[in-house]
Amino acid sequence: MTPTHTPFRVRSSVALVGAAAVGLCGLSACGKDPFAIEWSISPDTIELYSIARPEIGLPDGFNFYNRARVTIEAASATGRWDIALGTRDGQLVLLPPASLGVNGAAKVAPLSGATFDDLTEAPGDTTLYIGANPVPLELGTIYAIRTNQQVGSFGTYCSYYAKLEPLDIDVENGKLRFVFDSSPVCNDRSLVPRN
Repeated sequence: MTPTHTPFRVRSSVALVGAAAVGLCGLSACGKDPFAIEWSISPDTIELYSIARPEIGLPDGFNFYNRARVTIEAASATGRWDIALGTRDGQLVLLPPASLGVNGAAKVAPLSGATFDDLTEAPGDTTLYIGANPVPLELGTIYAIRTNQQVGSFGTYCSYYAKLEPLDIDVENGKLRFVFDSSPVCNDRSLVPRN
C-alpha cells in the first residue's frame, strides 16, 4: 500500500528551501545589500585642549569612530584615541599615535584647497597620510583621518575614515575648535553615504 501523504521531514525540508528561495528573491528584488550600514551625514563641532596644558583631565584626544573626546592620561592608551592635540614650535598640531611613539594605524592627511562639504572621499594615496610626525594645523585646510584599527561588526579589522576642519586655532590657550564628520563603514573611504 502506498502512503497518501508526504512524510513530515520531507515537507519541512521543502518548506525551508522554499522560504530561503523567497527570502533571497526578496532581497535581490528590493536591490538592497543586507549587510549595508545605513548612516547619514551628521557633522558636529568639538573642542580639544593641547596635551601641553598643565591642567589634568582636559579632553585632549579624539576617537572618530565613537565620535568622542578622550582624556589621554597615558599616550600608550592607544585604541581609545585617533589623534591628540599638541603644541610644537609655537603652533597647535594633530598628533597621531605613532608621533608619540605609540603603535597605532591612525594617520592624518592635510588637504589644502579642499572644502569640508566638497571632500566626499578620503584620499586613496597612502603617501598623503602622516602617522609618525606632528601635523601642523592651519585654517583653510581640511584633514582626512584614517582611524586606528578595531574589530568591526563582522569580526574583521577595520579602519574608518573621517574629515575635520579647524574653525578656531587658539595657540595661546592651547585650544582647538573643529567641525568633523566620520563614516561608520569598515575600510570605506567614502565620507558620504553611498545610498
